[in-house]
Amino acid sequence: MGYTVVIPAAGIGKRMGAGKNKLLLSINEIPVLVHTLKVFEQDDWCQSIVLAVNDADRKDIHTFISRYSLKKIKTMVKGGKERQHSVYAGLQSIQEETIVLIHDGARPFIKQSHIHQLVEAAKAHGAAILAVPVKDTVKKVENGYVQGTINRDTLWSIQTPQAFSLALIKHAHIMAEQDQFIGTDDASLVERLGEKVIIVEGDYDNIKITTKEDLYFAQAILSKEMR
Repeated sequence: MGYTVVIPAAGIGKRMGAGKNKLLLSINEIPVLVHTLKVFEQDDWCQSIVLAVNDADRKDIHTFISRYSLKKIKTMVKGGKERQHSVYAGLQSIQEETIVLIHDGARPFIKQSHIHQLVEAAKAHGAAILAVPVKDTVKKVENGYVQGTINRDTLWSIQTPQAFSLALIKHAHIMAEQDQFIGTDDASLVERLGEKVIIVEGDYDNIKITTKEDLYFAQAILSKEMR
């Protein structure tokens, strides 16, 4: 069962404070983006990778592709102002009907088993997203005062990849563009059309590297995986 993955990699990463795209930073001397790409490069189900990139990063990324023998990157499109625009640019480059995964370049610890579960769920239901149950107590707060405690049994922290039929996610992006709607993730664009999205449970190691502190967590996860 095959799929294509779209990876938006055009962000600046302001919260990292590194002065450059956080995906070009290294964990154990290998760039974050390369860690992520290698997961899909090594997956037999992955037919091709579409990258959305900044023009300023193209030279570095081409160097990585050559150095690490990344052969599944078939297309690099120009990233947009928002992540959503970058994803849409990537989707427009895909012509053949397939299951499409959309994955954050800053999540290098996604497991192949979860990818396959997502693809199978999207094939059956049209839309599937990876998530983990919320562990912390969550309060509703207004003006600095607690208004109530939310039942965390109904709350999930959403991750990527998110998987869709190509026709469905393209339509969702077209409608969002027409309505000038910017969602917090791609699934929200599908949800607003009244379509159902199924949850696939992932794991807590699938972190998104956003701040400097996350690099320490990433090194710990890598060390655990190498044991």
